[in-house]
Amino acid sequence: MAIDIKTMATTVAVFGVLSLLFGVIAENKKPAFGNPEIQTSPLRVICNYPSDPTVVLGFLSIASLTTSVVLGYYSVFYPYNSTSVPYYVFLRSIPFFVFFLITMGLSMLGEGMLTWVTITELLHLTNNIHKDMKTTCPTAKTGLFGGAAFMSLNASLFWLICLMLADDVRKYYFVEQGDSKAQVFITDDDDDKKQQSHNEEIMY
Repeated sequence: MAIDIKTMATTVAVFGVLSLLFGVIAENKKPAFGNPEIQTSPLRVICNYPSDPTVVLGFLSIASLTTSVVLGYYSVFYPYNSTSVPYYVFLRSIPFFVFFLITMGLSMLGEGMLTWVTITELLHLTNNIHKDMKTTCPTAKTGLFGGAAFMSLNASLFWLICLMLADDVRKYYFVEQGDSKAQVFITDDDDDKKQQSHNEEIMY
């Protein structure tokens, strides 16, 4: 089955939307804080957190964004119809190069934010024993999961823009190649005609 641009674009977008949904649901499911339980021997506070899928949803969001980014990068340079284009051809296009750098930056920022907030929440849930008697049993800051989720969606959308720009670069490249071949053919044909005319002059 041949892979086309529309299929790749749809796949990149789907995983980007999945990353958004997982992140938003994680934000909504995350408890604001845990329930502190004071123990006297030894003196400490144990934070009891309600059971919730926040961490699992966070890792699913990370996995979805990673898949979207990998597929986005792959789709940009994929040799559609078994016709490859050299990397330098893409990089010499200023619009593509600028958007490619922005997209890579957004992708790393989205991955970093999702990873940071997910690991932070995981640490809060696992390291739930505190000697500080004033602890409020916090969780990850409110809004971080949602913000990271929308950042991941932006990264996926920018991969779609890169894919469209790469398609334009690919088309222009093949047009240039076709013109170059036509020019070579015309030049060779003119040379043959000149050689034939020269031979005829010698014969006469």
